[in-house]
Amino acid sequence: MRVPALATDRYELTMVQAALADGTADRECTFEVFARRLPAGRRFGVVAGQARVLEVLEGLRFDDDELEHLQATGVVDERTCRWLADYRFDGDVDGYADGELHVPGSPLLQVRAPFATGVLLETVVLSILNHDCAVAAAAARMVVAAEGRPIVEMGSRRTHEAAAVDAARATYLAGFASTSNLEAGLRHAVPTAGTAAHAFVLLHDSERDAFAAQVAAQGTGTTLLVDTFDIAEGIRTAVEVAGPGLGAVRIDSGDLAVHARFARGLLDDLGATGTRIVVSGDLDEHGIARLSGAPVDAYGVGTSVVTGSGAPTAGLVYKLVEVDGRPVAKRSSGKATHAGRHHVVRRHRASGIATEEVVVSGAAEVADLPGDTSPLVPLLRDGARVPGADGAVDLATARTRLAERLGQLPWDALSLSEGDPAFPTTYVGEP
Repeated sequence: MRVPALATDRYELTMVQAALADGTADRECTFEVFARRLPAGRRFGVVAGQARVLEVLEGLRFDDDELEHLQATGVVDERTCRWLADYRFDGDVDGYADGELHVPGSPLLQVRAPFATGVLLETVVLSILNHDCAVAAAAARMVVAAEGRPIVEMGSRRTHEAAAVDAARATYLAGFASTSNLEAGLRHAVPTAGTAAHAFVLLHDSERDAFAAQVAAQGTGTTLLVDTFDIAEGIRTAVEVAGPGLGAVRIDSGDLAVHARFARGLLDDLGATGTRIVVSGDLDEHGIARLSGAPVDAYGVGTSVVTGSGAPTAGLVYKLVEVDGRPVAKRSSGKATHAGRHHVVRRHRASGIATEEVVVSGAAEVADLPGDTSPLVPLLRDGARVPGADGAVDLATARTRLAERLGQLPWDALSLSEGDPAFPTTYVGEP
């Protein structure tokens, strides 16, 4: 999908105009995306959205209507509009692959381009990555808490309609089993799931009639929502209508642990020993963890994951770190940056557990140690994808990558409690 070129902040274009006027627009620059800190309660971040970033960079254009609006409203002058009319991103990009982990200071995206070309990207790049990374990190924590039980993403009605599609992709990358969002199924091949809501039960003259209609349409393997009125009666009616081969019942309210235990006992008594129990209703990673001992087979999660489980942004920033090969940095209190273009070494124990993120400036070098890897991979050169870039952003590959990376975390980094980042960041070679 085309992202409008004006889906950006005004100051990006006014900086371009000023740089064109004073001759600094063509200075070769490096911009980096990183988080100064992780959102409260998070021990690691998850990279998601790089696929969308590449699509935007490859297709970013200013059309006639957008240019006419900019000039008519006095945002920029005629000279800048002419420059924008010819805009094509032709720089270089390196980044962490989708499904990679990040910690404070990780340069998860590097853009090397003339100043005017690169500064234009700040808002749209951060809009994508702050959303998708936050959703993926929240979803990954839920996947860890679920301990192998599948999770269905069903948050479309709790967010913007476009964001819902991107959230579904990010949750699937993080390990969710499926989504309720059909557009995500079409666009990203994410498996979809869903049967009926309470409205379908209320539509009919009785719960029995509703269940019978659903089973007739979807088969006995469907999931029947049994808590519209009375859970016990709903379960009995569901089994009577569908038989002991009923696929699943869903409980969407109340004390889910208590209801799940009751439902399991009743289903077993009715001979429906293979009928699964799905629970939903304002669940987050902490709610899922509390249900670890309950006889729950699957979870449905909505609001908490599409809003990033209390952290609707990953806290990423896009900062200039190098101009014409000269390292530059902010020294502002609380907002300082680390100067220079960086390369990264991630260190691991012999067991494969990650121990440190070494962020190296400029020409500085660090000794090679067994287990060292580099999360930074080339994505674009002169605006075109490099060989291997598709693998860095492919959804299925990213899903596998994240599962592997979670297995490389220290055990305490998987805890849902407050604590330090999963592994520390060390800076080497700063000017």
